Order: sequence, then structure tokens, then C-alpha cells
Amino acid sequence: MNRAVAEPNSSRSLDETASHLLTRPRRNLRVTRSRELIIYGGLIACGLFSVLITVSIIGVLFTETLRFFQFDEVTLGNFLGSAEWTPLLGATKSFGIWGLISGTLLVTGIAMGFALPLGLITAVYLSEYAPRKVRDLLKPILEVLAGIPTVVYGFFALMTITPFLQWLHDGFNVYNAMSAGLAVGILCFPTVCSLAEDALQSVPKSLRDGALGLGGTRFDATIKVILPAALSGIISAFLLAVARAIGETMIVALAAGSRPQATLDPRDEIQTMTGFMVQMAGGDVSNFGTEYFSMYAVAFTLFLITLSLTMLGNVVRRRFRETYE
Repeated sequence: MNRAVAEPNSSRSLDETASHLLTRPRRNLRVTRSRELIIYGGLIACGLFSVLITVSIIGVLFTETLRFFQFDEVTLGNFLGSAEWTPLLGATKSFGIWGLISGTLLVTGIAMGFALPLGLITAVYLSEYAPRKVRDLLKPILEVLAGIPTVVYGFFALMTITPFLQWLHDGFNVYNAMSAGLAVGILCFPTVCSLAEDALQSVPKSLRDGALGLGGTRFDATIKVILPAALSGIISAFLLAVARAIGETMIVALAAGSRPQATLDPRDEIQTMTGFMVQMAGGDVSNFGTEYFSMYAVAFTLFLITLSLTMLGNVVRRRFRETYE
């Protein structure tokens, strides 16, 4: 009896819904298409604006670099074949870019030696071993590390890391590559950890279950199955961290020093490409001198290095990318 009563009520509600939909005023197609065209045009404009900004930056760097090489005291052979960078020494100026590149690579190497293994190990722990409560606790801490201003890391390196290194060994200068490299490594650590964990989490659960079903331990499944499957994402995270370390400015400007030299000793004072650009942009030199335009040559060199890393990352991502259904 109840079922017989319920069926007319349900059919009546369906009829009311259908009649409401049919009697609802139809949208004006012209207005709808106009809105879609406006949105489409806005998206195209945003894309073109970003391309225009990129082309403008490259154009400014290229033209100002050409002006730099037009000065009489500047030669391409000295720029590419020397490690002596002394643009402020009057008649004995030298513009050997390898002194700045050496300092940049030294700081980057120290930073990556700290950030890459620690970030990958932390990502594996969070993805494969950590309980949910622990993961929920550590994730916000990593986000806080990523959000700290770089100038704070610079002062931390100068006031905390450097005194600790000097306590360990007397050979460390007040400004040194090791202190700056460790601070940059701390800065890059959250980036490596977060992106590597995302790559590990994207591996299908069926691969984990299959490895465990074949008798492997969780460690075997992680090392032999999950890490190879997420290799492209992990390498992309590594390359992004390297690019960020190369382009870091405030930490190296505060903690590394201002002495460009080609050295492998992390105790020495060095200067990176970004550190030199900060020095030149401080307004201590004329805007029409060779020293000022050398800043653009250094910036263009830095752009070529980061562009090469980006292209290498795309090649690696296509080479090792795994696709799953």
C-alpha cells in the first residue's frame, strides 16, 4: 500500500522538475558567446603579455651586453678565457667571467650536496613510511621553511652558520662559500622534498601492491619499483633546485663575500654572479661606465646557464617519463 502511494508522489516530483526546467527562460546565445569571446581574448592577451615580457627581458640583456663588448678595454677572449674579474681597479681592469662562475658553481655544489640527498630521503619517508599524523605535521613545517625570506637565511648564515664553522675549524673566513652554500641548501631543501614527494605519490598503487605481492619488502618496493617509476619527476625537482641555487641572490650577497676568484676551497671568500649584480646595482658606479654594463653581461651569462638547465630538464623529463593507465 505504501509503495503504491510512493510511486505517484515520485512521478509527480519528476514531472514538476521537468516542467520547471522546460519553462525556465532560455539563455541568450549572443550574450553567452560574447562572454566566451571576452574570456578567450583575455586568456590570449595574458599569454601574449607573458611572452612579450620574456622577449623584452632577453632583448634588454642582449642589447646591453653588446654595448658592454663595444668598450675598448673589453675583449671576448678575456671575458671567456680568464678567471680574473677586477672591473673596479682603474687601468688594470679585467673581465674574466670564470671567477664569478667558479664561485657560483661552488656555492651551488655545496647547496646541492646538502639539499638533494636530504630532500630525497625526506620525500621517500613522507611518501612511503610516515604515518598520516606525522606527514600532516611535517608538511606545514616544510612550507614554513619555503616561505622564509631569503634575506633571513642570509643573516642566519652570517650570524649562526659561520661562527659554528669557525668553531669547528679556524681556517674559515668571516665570509665563505661553505656558509652561503649550506644556507642555500636549506632554502632549496623544501623544494626538492615537496616536488620529489609529489612524484612518488603519483606512482600508481598497483605497482606497490605488485611488488609486495611478489614477496618484496617495503624497502625493495621503494628502491626497485617506486623510485625508478618516479625518476623523471625526481630529476626535474633536482634541476629546479639547481636553477634556484644558481639564481639565489641575497644569501650569497650577505654570506659569501665580494672577492671573485676561481677556487675549490669552501673556506675562502668568493663572489657569485648574482652577488656581483647586487654590488653593481647598489649605485656605487656610473651608469655609463664599463663596470655598470658588465652587470648585463653577467646577467646574460646567468640567463644562458639557467636556460640550458631548463632545456636539459625537458630532455630528461621526456627521456625518463613513465605513463600509466
